[in-house]
Amino acid sequence: MPPLLDGKVVVVSGVGAGLGRSVAVRSAMAGARVVLAARTESRLAEVTDEIRELGGTALSVPTDLTDDASVTHLAESALAEFGVVDAVVHNAFVQPPHERLLDTEFESIRRGMDINLLAALNLTRKLAPALEKSEGSVVMINSMVLRNQLPNFGAYRVMKSGLLALARSLSVELGPMGVRVNSVAPGYIWADRVKRMVEKQAEQRGVDLSDVYDEIAADTDLRRLPEPDDIADAVVFLASDLARAITGQCLDVNCGHTHH
Repeated sequence: MPPLLDGKVVVVSGVGAGLGRSVAVRSAMAGARVVLAARTESRLAEVTDEIRELGGTALSVPTDLTDDASVTHLAESALAEFGVVDAVVHNAFVQPPHERLLDTEFESIRRGMDINLLAALNLTRKLAPALEKSEGSVVMINSMVLRNQLPNFGAYRVMKSGLLALARSLSVELGPMGVRVNSVAPGYIWADRVKRMVEKQAEQRGVDLSDVYDEIAADTDLRRLPEPDDIADAVVFLASDLARAITGQCLDVNCGHTHH
């Protein structure tokens, strides 16, 4: 991994077993000191240990991103430990029920908006002064749901469309302060959630897992599904100085599942 983030401090929200872990680990391998945020302390501990075993530096901060005081604590902890924040990666999300938007309970949509949209805004606002000092970067994890027409993703599509608009708006507002704001939109990520989906379909149909995988991958130009590290490397690039003239953009990382 080239040292694209050498000496930088990167805050990663929504660190779990999949993409959040990859973003944190790949950032550390690129030279960053990483601040890990999520509600589940055991997951944070696992990723923190992994980064340290690789020779990296990581700070674990258990955080409820829907709680303002908890988000304030995250921002203050990062600055108290390292004195600077160079990049923030918003990966936290919840998947709304897979059903028609017309049938989704309003309370479910409100809860989803809190974590999928408003949490990113709140954390960015808390760290905006630090990002201005470092002329830093914000990267928001979106989804190819922005591009496709798959049914029963209505609530999620609304939330991710809002997140895209948030990133573009913050790019306009933070740009004059020297801060870049971009998005990464993955397709199906070959990790736990999608693997379970494929395994379930294979079992229901009585076919091999590879058959279902190949059917899905056939809709991509590269005939494969991206893995977490594929997405994380795009995030590292956007957070690095190599992307110093890129802001307000959404980079699709889906092996050619959709074109944009």
